Amino acid sequence: MAYTISHSRRLRSTPFTRGVEAAGVTSYTVYNRMLLPTVFESVEFDYRHLKQHVQVWDVSVERQIELNGPDASRLMQLLTPRDLSKMQSDQCFYVPITDEDGKMLNDPVAIKHDDTRWWVSIADSDLLLWIKGLAVGKGLDVRVSEPDVSPLAVQGPKADDLMERVFGDLVRDIRFFRYKRLAFGDTSFIVARSGYSKQGGFEIYVEGSEHGMPLWDALFAAGKDLNVRPGCPNLIERIEGGLLSYGNDMTMDNSPLECGLGKFCKPAEGNDHIGHAAMTRELAEGSARQIRAISIPGAPLVPARAAWPLMRDGVRVGQVTSAAWSPDFDTNVAIGMVDAGHWEDGTELTVHTPEGERNAQVREKFWI
Repeated sequence: MAYTISHSRRLRSTPFTRGVEAAGVTSYTVYNRMLLPTVFESVEFDYRHLKQHVQVWDVSVERQIELNGPDASRLMQLLTPRDLSKMQSDQCFYVPITDEDGKMLNDPVAIKHDDTRWWVSIADSDLLLWIKGLAVGKGLDVRVSEPDVSPLAVQGPKADDLMERVFGDLVRDIRFFRYKRLAFGDTSFIVARSGYSKQGGFEIYVEGSEHGMPLWDALFAAGKDLNVRPGCPNLIERIEGGLLSYGNDMTMDNSPLECGLGKFCKPAEGNDHIGHAAMTRELAEGSARQIRAISIPGAPLVPARAAWPLMRDGVRVGQVTSAAWSPDFDTNVAIGMVDAGHWEDGTELTVHTPEGERNAQVREKFWI
């Protein structure tokens, strides 16, 4: 059954929508009240192309929340258990954001301009309201707003070649999760070596919607011989790489420790992170469940649209939250939340899918 999306002011287009639609997008989802492409040719065709060539992704849905003012750094540290005290002004940090109970509100990338100005590049949630409320409640001298900034990603093994043609050879000097401000025409953008794939690439933070299509057109003109195509975050590739999706693989019911994000939860001494007490308790007591890679052998399954129960000896011990057929690994790859005592590598479980029961095996590591 085919569906259409009804447009209104509540559902915003992006600075790149005209280019995305001209390129033949075949499927969208709604993310932060904006359009996010999910398929162009097919999920499998887009997957194969991403691994071999280079794609340009409209990820404007990764909205920025700007913290600007004398207390910007204090507010930023209140939001996350990750120690930001030694973060440099050209760094991007992956930062779990938690509430007072230590539960996940979002898992954005934070970009530090300087001690008084930050961007928080968010996943799908109303995090702006939480940050505003925290700033007001704490009486902090900081302005919290959503600037006109729309990320465009360039991902794939040929990403460096394409980006050098548009931004110059300085792009090759950008280290992982670092950024440089690089010229484009009569303006400049922050360009970070980051992105929501394991294939390598960049995210360009386009300031000013009017610059969206000129940049889009420049990238495609420069990359014709590189087989550049439009793309989007790919379900198969992200599961193979263990890239978690907020709202799918983790929600407000989960803590960062349950999501395997413990290495990002080491607060500085004296840090008054809002969820510090709850996280300290969990560290002492241990997590009740954790994210794991799950292999489901057999014929290809339809991607999960709801959680699939994971069972052992007739007892539910977790759930599969994302799943897809992997052509490269010849199995259904999945991400699951598994209860303590059942998450060891090689543990055999049963998963209840819409197509019936299947055997499933817990894996210690993801595929890529």
